[in-house]
Amino acid sequence: MTTPDFLTHGFGDSPEVELDDVPVRGILPDWLEGTLLRNGPGTFQVGERRYRHWFDGLAMLHRFTLQGGRVSYANRFLETKAYSAARDDGRIAYPEFATDPCRSLFARAMAVFDPQVTDSAKVNITRLAERYLALAETPVQVEFDPQTLKTVGVDSWDTSTFGRMTTVHPHVDGDRGEAVNLVVRYGASSRYVFRQVDLAEGGALEGTDLATRRVAKPSYIHSFGMSGRYLVLAEFPLVVNPISLLLWLRPYIENFRWEPRRGARFHLFDRETGAHVRTLRAPAFFAFHHVNAYDDGDDVVVDLVGYDDADIIGAFYLHRLEEPDARIPPGTLRRFRLPVRGGDGTVTGEELSPTGIELPSLDYDRMNTRPDQRYVYGVGLSGERGFYDRLVKIDTGAADGSGRSTKIWSEPGCYPGEGVFAGRPGREREDDGVVLSVVLDSERGTSFLLVLDAEGFTEIARAELPHPVLLGYHGRYDTSA
Repeated sequence: MTTPDFLTHGFGDSPEVELDDVPVRGILPDWLEGTLLRNGPGTFQVGERRYRHWFDGLAMLHRFTLQGGRVSYANRFLETKAYSAARDDGRIAYPEFATDPCRSLFARAMAVFDPQVTDSAKVNITRLAERYLALAETPVQVEFDPQTLKTVGVDSWDTSTFGRMTTVHPHVDGDRGEAVNLVVRYGASSRYVFRQVDLAEGGALEGTDLATRRVAKPSYIHSFGMSGRYLVLAEFPLVVNPISLLLWLRPYIENFRWEPRRGARFHLFDRETGAHVRTLRAPAFFAFHHVNAYDDGDDVVVDLVGYDDADIIGAFYLHRLEEPDARIPPGTLRRFRLPVRGGDGTVTGEELSPTGIELPSLDYDRMNTRPDQRYVYGVGLSGERGFYDRLVKIDTGAADGSGRSTKIWSEPGCYPGEGVFAGRPGREREDDGVVLSVVLDSERGTSFLLVLDAEGFTEIARAELPHPVLLGYHGRYDTSA
């Protein structure tokens, strides 16, 4: 199966629309009253230039509101400087993950003194107190109104230095009233810095440094782990000389190099004091996404989606995705047990399931940091070729490893996005709810919101849009948006 044609279309092919009543096939649960917010690229083509990578493009927000058995929908480009340049001048004006604007040698030299990184915050969405933020790996995070999708303002996890990047998966702990994110500060003395935000202060990102660690060659890090007592920084051997980033002669990710002899490292930090507790070594591997972490006696258990190398990044270049034999390396759900003390300081991962999975999600609000969390939802691959074409539910099993299983939803010609869990109010069972996914139907040239029963992983309903939605990344379901 090849990659769908609708993975890449142009700026003019992505109209902003608002639909009050989207046709629904099936019956939505009467308790399902809330909003699914999605983020991702709204176009890969601006004027005569094209973005190069799936992680590039202009950010577009999508809103599906479910109420009284009906569904409404709206989409809107995030109103940023990158978007304004595309709309008004028809040009790609800011460096992206793997795309760099056409610049003269003089302009490249001047970029060293005045770095201009994209504000197209297209990767994820988070809610901090009453604020909704579109997130990017650059420090620029864009606040928006969840009902109108209009841009409200711009904020930053870290204003201390120009050379910095952030993860797009901050952890939010409602019980403690805090959010934590990881910032990488590049320079002659680079640092990993965990930033802590007090939600009682309205979710403003003017937080404080909680934990820091110096690093000579920083790793590319997309997410991190958090248990009840510890922060977990998984450092992979995809590393960069910070001078290369400061010179900005190549697109961001193309400055990183895979150095497997370095192996991987897990750094543990105390959540209360920020103190570095221990560093453990592991064989070389790579990951975008952590799934969960929890304390088990004197161990920290970390689940993530791992790869044997970083080839997955190269597989997402658009020209490679359009090849007839396009192949995406499958990630697998892996568990690492990290002793806080004792042992020889080395660890290896256990594969919890052979099923390929990416864009993992769980019942985050209830189950994150808990040892009894079992169910992980994500996208997967049905074969060795093509794009993600199925949704998977992996049961990681009981504490003794028994009961592990996988359930799958797929339909010919359909390419689902991230599966977002929405739980039934008052639920006691972890998978008592539904999984929501925006699915691209390549045969019809349209998309639909799929609603699966989370327990049986069977379809309950779908809301069918009259147009296609580009394949995006992350989002959130919220009952108060």
